Amino acid sequence: MTLFAAIAIVLTLLVLGFVLWPLWKRPADKRQRIVAFGMLVVFGLSSLALYHFVGMPAALSVSTTAPKTPEEAVAQLEAALARNPDRAEGWVLLARTYSALDRQTESRDAYARAVKLLPDEPELLLEAAQARLMSDPQKSFDAETVAMLQHALQLEPTNQHARWFLGASQRQKGRAAEAAATWEPLLTQVTDQAALATLRVQIDAARQEAGLPPLPAAPAAAPSANALTVKVALDPDFASRVRLRGDTSVFVIARVPGGPPMPVAVEKHRLQDLPLTVTLDDGDSPMPTQKLSALKDVEIFARLSESGQAMRQDGDIESKPVQISLPAKAPVELVIGH
Repeated sequence: MTLFAAIAIVLTLLVLGFVLWPLWKRPADKRQRIVAFGMLVVFGLSSLALYHFVGMPAALSVSTTAPKTPEEAVAQLEAALARNPDRAEGWVLLARTYSALDRQTESRDAYARAVKLLPDEPELLLEAAQARLMSDPQKSFDAETVAMLQHALQLEPTNQHARWFLGASQRQKGRAAEAAATWEPLLTQVTDQAALATLRVQIDAARQEAGLPPLPAAPAAAPSANALTVKVALDPDFASRVRLRGDTSVFVIARVPGGPPMPVAVEKHRLQDLPLTVTLDDGDSPMPTQKLSALKDVEIFARLSESGQAMRQDGDIESKPVQISLPAKAPVELVIGH
């Protein structure tokens, strides 16, 4: 096994171990364990496939013993880069690995080596700037971090992350008017409605700090095709018998009837918001490949979740699901606890 293949597999398994452990450790839900194992296999094989299709420059492919721990993998990559320091992809891999292992200072330095070799890659500049920010105890944007963000934005003016961080650096330095001006172009780029609402709040806060008036009111968004109006309420008898925690969340979910459990549209609200009326549309889709507007039939239900997680947990309480054809002619009414 070559070095890069070993490192790719070890690091993939390391990261997935942290990500998938919450799914794996619940033995009561066999489906979740199957999903976790399937994801582990798919990601492990994809790393190996990437190596076979793309490869690694021969200078980083040396015959050596396969690493048995992440530390051994890192040590082998460090040694390979010491022999061949002009391999930018190796420095990027090492920087990301350091970051995953919470070795932020070393991640910053490895990214710096990669940027010297690839100075005009916007995403690399953005990652390097974030690494510098994370390595600073005060989380301050220094001059070099700002320069990286500015250069990334010059190379790719539509890079939303670079623009956001550059505005954050300006606001951190007390230049609130500049921060607001830097962020305002994002209003025409961000499509997620929740993110857009948060962005407007931040811009208005910066404008207020600068003594400027707030943004004009946002125009009402036209509902997408097959948008659904859903009314959700608690059954009065259920509400009188059951004491619910104040931080209980209410999820309003649309999914494919008889299909996978993943929602095609979902909104999260507070228990205190009940009874409530929501409109589900394509802006509420967690998956860009599966939109509500593409469906002819849909199943709608509401869920009370004390964990605050959209994935069903033990103890969650759901309304009776309602299946309807789209477009719906009338609001869907859901009663939780009935």
